[in-house]
Amino acid sequence: MSGNAAGERGFNVFCIGQAGRLGYEAVVFAATFRAANPDFPGRLIVGEPQPGPLWTEDPRIEAPLRALLEGFGAEIVPFESRHFGERYPYGNKIEGLAALPEGEPFVFFDTDTIFTGPLSGVGFDFDRPAASMRREGTWPVLELYGPGYGATWKSLYDKFGLDYESSLDRSKPDEYWERYLYFNAGWFFHRCPRAFGERFLDYALAIRDDGPPELVCQSLDPWLDQVALPLVIHSFGGGRPGPELAGLDGEVTCHYRLFPLLYARESDRAVEMLETAIAPNPIKKVLKEYLPLKKIVYQKKGHEIREMFDRTDLPKREQAIRNTIKRAGLWMR
Repeated sequence: MSGNAAGERGFNVFCIGQAGRLGYEAVVFAATFRAANPDFPGRLIVGEPQPGPLWTEDPRIEAPLRALLEGFGAEIVPFESRHFGERYPYGNKIEGLAALPEGEPFVFFDTDTIFTGPLSGVGFDFDRPAASMRREGTWPVLELYGPGYGATWKSLYDKFGLDYESSLDRSKPDEYWERYLYFNAGWFFHRCPRAFGERFLDYALAIRDDGPPELVCQSLDPWLDQVALPLVIHSFGGGRPGPELAGLDGEVTCHYRLFPLLYARESDRAVEMLETAIAPNPIKKVLKEYLPLKKIVYQKKGHEIREMFDRTDLPKREQAIRNTIKRAGLWMR
């Protein structure tokens, strides 16, 4: 399905919300989404895990947050946690796809995303899935005398009967991490959430429970979703995003991760959108119960963080940014 065809039919936007931090972030997500996309023709869906044996506490969104989400037109859709739950909450994005309407194109976003422009300007081709390239070389972590990047990734492609060679970026040198298909799972899309979600779940469980020998020294927590995702995307004929998707992680969306990091490194537009969208008193009254929003946004401590960094010359590693904020006593999540 071409980007134009998808635009005519509409598509669904999906994120995860649950009790605690993700519930507050979901309200920020919905508030900025509606501000940037007032005429969006599709559905805004918030997946909500339900109580069950894989959760020690009720994961459902608190009532005041639920009311705000519904006020922004979000549909809160329940799903069951059958394989991951609180031991691996990143698995919510995998299991939650089963709750979306079959055959309707979707775009998943991590809940810690702010919208800064309209999605109508993004050229989605739902027949060719892709995902975010805003990532670092976090996996695999190579061990002395252990397999390299190529052998590790090839073992996974072989396990699922996928063509490894066509996944490589040959503009990058052998054994350099960017040569191998690797995404941040902060956004991804496809023409059918059920088909994509079933394969994502199958691959993730197979990697977790019966991984190839090359993975014996590799940690899959928290990386399991990002290990499985490129294999799923490749299996559906997708790959690295092209320039038509540049607005994601650009002029249209901002995956800020945590509010201190947002103020440290993201655009003036992202800060403005956040502060404007959640300024109304009915929203503020609820969101200020979450300490990072209260101090960083409403009490303006974020602007103190912002003054610590030159956004044209940020440290290359995120850890250096975190350490600077921690020394100032303003790190919180």
